[in-house]
Formats: sequence, C-alpha cells, structure tokens
Amino acid sequence: MTYKLSQITKELHLDFTANDINIDINGIHTLTEATSTQLSFFTDKKYASQLSSTKAAAVFIDEAHAKLLPPTTIALVTDEAYLKLALASKFFKPMIGTQSSEPICGKGCDIDVQARFGKNVTLGDDVILMAGVYVGDNVQIGSNTLLYPNVSIYHGTQIGEACIIHAGTVIGCDGYGFAHTKQGEHVKIYQNGNVIIEDAVEIGANCAIDRAVFGSTVIHKGTKLDNLIQIAHNCDIGEHTLLAAQVGLAGSTTLQRNVVMGGQSATAGHLEVGAFTTIAGKGGVTKSLEGGKTYAGFPAIEIRAWRKMQAVLMRLVKNR
Repeated sequence: MTYKLSQITKELHLDFTANDINIDINGIHTLTEATSTQLSFFTDKKYASQLSSTKAAAVFIDEAHAKLLPPTTIALVTDEAYLKLALASKFFKPMIGTQSSEPICGKGCDIDVQARFGKNVTLGDDVILMAGVYVGDNVQIGSNTLLYPNVSIYHGTQIGEACIIHAGTVIGCDGYGFAHTKQGEHVKIYQNGNVIIEDAVEIGANCAIDRAVFGSTVIHKGTKLDNLIQIAHNCDIGEHTLLAAQVGLAGSTTLQRNVVMGGQSATAGHLEVGAFTTIAGKGGVTKSLEGGKTYAGFPAIEIRAWRKMQAVLMRLVKNR
C-alpha cells in the first residue's frame, strides 16, 4: 500500500510547505530503521541523537527539534506527534477478511479437517495441525512443526522448523498500543509488523505473543515458554531462553540469550536483560540488567542484596 505524502498530511490536517509533497509513502518505522519512502516520529528527547542521521522521508516532530532533521527529511511539525503517528498507521493496516484457500503443503502433512486457512499459507514437510487451528494470510510454517487444538496464528507470522505450540495460544495478535487525545480519548495505533518464531521453539498453552507495531516481534531458536505467558509487541527473545508460567514482558523488551525468568516475573518496556541472567519468581525488572547474574524482588536487585534486605526486615518485625 502506497500513498502520496500530500494525501496523508491532508487527512491528518497538517499544513506545511515542502519541495516534494507528492513523494510516495509505503509505511512507518523508527528513526533508525525508516527508509526514504517511510514516515517516522519523534516523541522522546532521549532519541534526539538519531534525528540527524534518519533516512525517513518525513517525521512527525515538535517545532523545537525540527531543525535537527537532515535536509532530505521533511518535518511534519505538530505538538501531537504520537497521535499523528496513530492516525497515520491506519493507512497501512492490513486488509482483514474471511476468504480462504488451500495451503501450499510439503510432504507428509497431517491436517485436521477442522483447521482453517487464510490466503497464501505455506507449510513445510510433516507439519501437524490439530482441530480448530486457524492460520491467517501469508503465514509460513516450517517442517516438523506441531500445532495443538485451537491455536490461532494471525497474518504474516513466520514459524520455523520443529516448533511445538500448545492449545489455545494466539500468535500475532495486536499489541496494546494507543495514543491519547487532549480530551482523553484513546486512538488505536495499528500494529503493522509481524511475529517471527525461529526453529525448535516450544510455546505452552494459552500464551499470547503480540505482533510488532512495525518490524517484528522475534522469539529466537531453542526458546521454551511455559503456559499463560504474555509477550508484548516488538519484544526480542534471545536463543535458548526459559520463561516460566505467567511471565509478562512489556513492549520492546530485549532478552539476550539463555535468560531464565521464574513464574510471575515481569519486565517494564524498552529495557534489556543481559545473557545468562536469572530472574527469580515474582521479580519485577524496572531497568536494564547486566547479564550473568541472578536478581529477585521488586524492583529486581541482585539476589544476595535482596536476601539481606529480607533478613533485616524480618529482624525489624520480630523486634517490634
């Protein structure tokens, strides 16, 4: 889907002068990833250093920072950049429908008659899909992958080889993204990315893995998820990670390889957890953590310090 920049700005009620208002726009991405045919946005001063090097065709931005953009990028000046992003995202939302067609199947696939497919689905060899599975448009599933009953795979998802996905799990649902008007209304940011699951990943029952706003939510090879886990949009889960039941990851969390998270532990968004880190059960990660250590508590701190703190608190209680 491609639109003229002039069409987008007209519908968003943005008035400005530019040399080439009729350039073609085919999507939205971050400042660092946007191309010369995409829009981007600036809403946080900590990303100001990225403005001068962005390749975006145009950026929703406040007036104070507009001068930091390169000459090749058009400043779409607004005091509601995040809201304008949300409104613009609707232009590029995927077409959702109920049309179905037979998938392209490899050898030896076993597909229950109650499985349902969208358009342009591709299955590798020896894929097993049990009753009630739904596979949306433009999905790819690798060889030797097993989907248990009532798994839902939304459009554009890519699943690798030798994966196991247990009953009731939903992959590729919309991330929880909304912009807010000055009147307190909530405007949907359309989630136009996808989910990529690499080889040998196992996902438990009733998990929810959100598609990216743009780009991809990625679960790397060898990772194992327990039941009832929430992975929010644009998360990046490193190789051979272990997540126990009821773990929740907020948007744009990055876990490096071999992270272990105990039951009911969680992260805030836009942070990174280093490789070979362990988070104890119910731990709450509120900032990026160095790898190779064990953390506990809320906010999560190194477990030795947490244990000492618990001992001190217990003595205080006993001495009252």
